[in-house]
Amino acid sequence: MEYQILKNPMSLLEVNLKKDESITAEAGALVFMQGDIQIDTKTRSGILKTLKVSILGNESFFVNKYTAKHDGCILGLTGPPVGDIIDIPINSNAGFIVQSGSYIASTPDVDIDTKWQGFTKGIFGSELFMLKATGDGTVFCNAYGGIIKKQILSGETFVLDNYHLVALSINSDYEVTKFGGLKNTILGGEGLVTKITGPATVYLQTKNLKELIDLLGVKHNQETQGNNFNIAGFRV
Repeated sequence: MEYQILKNPMSLLEVNLKKDESITAEAGALVFMQGDIQIDTKTRSGILKTLKVSILGNESFFVNKYTAKHDGCILGLTGPPVGDIIDIPINSNAGFIVQSGSYIASTPDVDIDTKWQGFTKGIFGSELFMLKATGDGTVFCNAYGGIIKKQILSGETFVLDNYHLVALSINSDYEVTKFGGLKNTILGGEGLVTKITGPATVYLQTKNLKELIDLLGVKHNQETQGNNFNIAGFRV
């Protein structure tokens, strides 16, 4: 199977399928389809796993499997965030936990499940469940902003804001902690961070979706109030 990622950050995954090749994609990810392609809509493998991934991992209950009936078929796939699409290689030595909601598609031999991190290790913002990608193949993810890959060497420490973490190698040593002391956490605007100790592979996003939502909320309030501003309950 051949593919290319086009137009980052307004990204599109274009997949070229030969006869009998297939790819599984999140429901709603299709942009266009060219050629004779069979579509099988199904639940994820196993009803319990499907419920876990859908309810806990913030992914759709159904996925679509696209299979080419002849050579030269083409699919266009994308995700909701305005940002890069990346391809993450998966094999027996390199599984990943992935930000909830960023999954677009995966090749046939990749298994998608959820990974419980516990209340003290819930990362990716406030998520306690993330997707777990294992097996052999490629998983495609889409996040808000640009996506950067970092290789953390053995013994090195890497600290990252939770809302900027896209994917992390599954056997990484990490912990969720406060940003500095109490004063830093309250006044520094960072909250919780993930402290990762190498060796590890990290994919991070350059933008914070929560901050965008907060910004749009402020703008909406300003628009509805005209030129007035609300300070401590008083309009000025």
